[in-house]
Amino acid sequence: MKYLSFLSGLTVLPIGLVIAASAQAQDLWPTFNGNLQAQKFSPADQITPENVHELEVAWEVHTGDVSTGANGRPVSAWSATPIFANDTVYLGTPFYRIFALAPDTGEVKWVYDSDALLEGLTQNILKSRGVAYWEAENPADGQPCQKRVYIGTMDAKLHSVDADTGEACAEFGTGGILDVNTWNTTNNKWPLSLFQPPTVFEDTLVLGWAGKDWADTVAPPGNVFGIDARTGDLKWTFNPIPADMTDLTGTANVWASMSVDPEAGIVYLPVSSPSPNFYGGDRLQPIPLASSVTALHIETGDLVWSRQLVHHDIWDYDTNAAPTLIDIEQDGKTIPALVQTSKQGFLYVLNRMTGEPIFPIEERPVPASTAQGEQASPTQPFVSVPEPVTDPEWPGVYWLADLAGGGYCSRTAENLVYEGPFTPPSLEGTIVYPPTSGGIEWGGGAVNPETGTYIVNSSNIVQIYKLIPREEFDKIEAGGTEVAGFFPMSGSPYGFELRAFLNPIGMPCWNPPYGTMSAYNINTGELLWRKPFGQVQQWGFYMPADWGSVTFGGPLLTSSGVIFIGASMDRRVRAVSEQTGEVLWKANVDANSVAIPATYTYQGKQYVVFVAGGNSFVAPGVSDQVIAFALPD
Repeated sequence: MKYLSFLSGLTVLPIGLVIAASAQAQDLWPTFNGNLQAQKFSPADQITPENVHELEVAWEVHTGDVSTGANGRPVSAWSATPIFANDTVYLGTPFYRIFALAPDTGEVKWVYDSDALLEGLTQNILKSRGVAYWEAENPADGQPCQKRVYIGTMDAKLHSVDADTGEACAEFGTGGILDVNTWNTTNNKWPLSLFQPPTVFEDTLVLGWAGKDWADTVAPPGNVFGIDARTGDLKWTFNPIPADMTDLTGTANVWASMSVDPEAGIVYLPVSSPSPNFYGGDRLQPIPLASSVTALHIETGDLVWSRQLVHHDIWDYDTNAAPTLIDIEQDGKTIPALVQTSKQGFLYVLNRMTGEPIFPIEERPVPASTAQGEQASPTQPFVSVPEPVTDPEWPGVYWLADLAGGGYCSRTAENLVYEGPFTPPSLEGTIVYPPTSGGIEWGGGAVNPETGTYIVNSSNIVQIYKLIPREEFDKIEAGGTEVAGFFPMSGSPYGFELRAFLNPIGMPCWNPPYGTMSAYNINTGELLWRKPFGQVQQWGFYMPADWGSVTFGGPLLTSSGVIFIGASMDRRVRAVSEQTGEVLWKANVDANSVAIPATYTYQGKQYVVFVAGGNSFVAPGVSDQVIAFALPD
């Protein structure tokens, strides 16, 4: 039963900004997170809790861009959010092509092929989280590229394409292609892969990148680039690594999506952890911008504020999702806020103008490291309100998995180190809960600004972290996958082993549920409900519903009180009640829909679109399916 084997200040807004920042008012879905504030909310109310069970397939498209890993080509992993703007659905594929589709029929209007190199340059899968959309403030009549779609590639090329025709925009970069790797000048060990589409505000693209995880101690610093949307010229660079530490570490990059306060002109960055991810003995000096949520002036890249969420990160606790921006009502006052999700399972609710907590953040003592040379931070930030999505202690050994494994789970647990949250990696092996793949992943949460209800799916995962002395590691043939196996952390005294805590037949050794969905009143921080979410699907059977499922991808929320989500390990997409958490509707798709869905209304009809591309780290099976649902006429 190997179903968890993957675990080892503007007052007048220009036209383009109105389209992105006020998407709800126009019932569009023009950004990765629905709108610039990353609310994943739509005012659409045609589909309701009462009629959602009537949904049927409106159209379906297969792009052909899928790889099972055969013929030497990496396996595909497709987590792209469909974009709806310009009366068109735009999609980016794992082969780095753009599809423009008719919103009511799925008919292909045009396809742009980036001719990207389909090799595992930084990661051993072909992945894409889609495209970004831009419109000119004052469109020039008769001129091309007044509306554009952007897509990035693993080999660090950013392509700009006319949104109406699919032709490259010649004034951007060189012939429509910007080679971002020309800015990769410090510790250039691998290309700055562009899996996440840029964040678009007015005429600026804000671009982060992804790299080769867990491989090196010294790596490219996590520069974020502000780029002219028309020409590709560099406007500014933001580097989170102190200048005197670039020879010691790297990354602390922004590989996930970002959010924007359009009126304040501030972009919010979820900043990841520095390298090497699981040993910090060679980077003991503070790196205050790493593992943080950081606010910048979007026109200049100047720092507004930053709040570190993990001190001296040695768990790979990347801040991994765009914070959701929402105005909170408390004591008759309106507070500009953001909600930052985390792998730690915490929801950090901050004043988005200052970075100060709206609900308390407490520094608590945490365990010390026993690894030679390491100095773990003596305290870490903890959040009690809102209640974390994961329990503070690991769930303990599951009797059924222990029995099925002949006592393996309990025997193994006795020999592992666990001293509570933030127990550091050790040479003996450490139980880590939640680990790098747990808590809340890159999908983040959704909020209904009309009700203040915040919805988030999360995973309860237990992994084992083990440091391996360099001499010993050098004798091991490093292998495994991106998220499981052995990893070199070259240049440090240790290699690293990461694996899920599974019994010999692949069952999780810890007590379920393995995934949940939670609803909060974000004004008060009160937990409204929490339920197991999703199901594990194996051998044609579904495991018990109260086990839930590990989830990747996020929800969307409509004003009628319907949550739409894929995310789970089974090949089903669902509608869930905002009020109760009850599953109202579900449908089978071709592979796991590990992508944020989109919804829009076109010619009076509401559609919900899912990308069902799969991710072999979540469950076997990949696809190239795009599927739209709507109510019958």
